[in-house]
Amino acid sequence: MKKFKFTDIIIGIVFTLLLISLAVVFTINFRPLYYLDVEILDIVERSGYPKQEILDNYNALIDYSSPFFTGDLNFPTLPASENGLQHFREVKDIFTFFYILGAVTLVISICIAFHKHKKKDYQYLIVSSITAITLPILVGLALAIDFDTSFVIFHKIFFNNDYWIFDSVTDPVIKILPDTFFLHCALLIILLVILGSILLAILYYHRRKYFSIRYRKNKGLNL
Repeated sequence: MKKFKFTDIIIGIVFTLLLISLAVVFTINFRPLYYLDVEILDIVERSGYPKQEILDNYNALIDYSSPFFTGDLNFPTLPASENGLQHFREVKDIFTFFYILGAVTLVISICIAFHKHKKKDYQYLIVSSITAITLPILVGLALAIDFDTSFVIFHKIFFNNDYWIFDSVTDPVIKILPDTFFLHCALLIILLVILGSILLAILYYHRRKYFSIRYRKNKGLNL
């Protein structure tokens, strides 16, 4: 393996941001995860709401979280406080950021891939694979050690207020959004990033093997 170049590390960061963004956007929109958790986590029994009502309110929240949705958040049947609504506005801003980051890093990554392909330089793929897998491993360890503390730290980093601390009386939506569901979302994001990292490694070894074989054929060597 060739020595890592500094530019490859920068490229690795770009690809890492791309994988994280795509994983977040996918997880946000992967509603079957929540539908499954409604059953696994006994949300109907724990919340006291009928299943269809739970799904209707959850879908309203996910629809609102899309950057393509215009208008205010209105739960079909659940009341919401102004602080609760403000928190969801801030959450939407974060999700929108990941959509934009994903789009920007995708364009940059495509340009990098074309440029590197012309130069027959694929070292950036393995560097990106290593870079991409580092963060999910660290986050996964933190979640495994203490999810509750990690959950609090996450909110303190991304929010400059305590609106995320919901009162189930004024914001009963929290009854249908248990902490374990957010853990499952985090695990799905980590899994997707790891899969992306593995894909980058596979592409690297495939391209390296392909060009190695072509080189040996051109030199008239026996395979």
